[in-house]
Amino acid sequence: MTHHVVEILLTRPVTHHELRRACRTLPLGANKDRTRLMAVHPAKTPGRALKSVRRRLQHVLPLDVLTTHYPSPTGQVVLNVEFGPATRALIGQAAAATGQRPAEYLSHSVTKALRRREEDRLRALAAQLEDLLAHHRPEEVLACTARILCHRDPSVSPEPCPGRGDRPSGSLPTA
Repeated sequence: MTHHVVEILLTRPVTHHELRRACRTLPLGANKDRTRLMAVHPAKTPGRALKSVRRRLQHVLPLDVLTTHYPSPTGQVVLNVEFGPATRALIGQAAAATGQRPAEYLSHSVTKALRRREEDRLRALAAQLEDLLAHHRPEEVLACTARILCHRDPSVSPEPCPGRGDRPSGSLPTA
């Protein structure tokens, strides 16, 4: 049986007592503010792992969303969200109007919203870059970007970054 890493998002920070009680039910790791937990759980599928974890913890912790921590081979992340009756009815009506099952409708809606958000982010980034290029030469923007990236995470580039004293400022490395 495969083990799945489950990320648990809570509706509020749990107390130390609640966390200890939950850990007796299922071994858990918590973040610093105790609003997110992690568990490794055996199950045949990621969906079954999420359902099993929810079933074991729903009366012990204020659960909000459970999700697989790692994407599937197809890049999908599985979510487990508990909806109230009114929300389930609305989702059911919207799904029926499109001829889909509620789970399919919800999956497509979330995927579409995430895709739209990513496209909006990329459009905003492109607009900011166009604005930079209106005021600076492309090589200046590129050199500045390289300096910032090298400064933020030096482990990415083992070689010295331009602009750190190894080359005149504004010069680019040659191939």
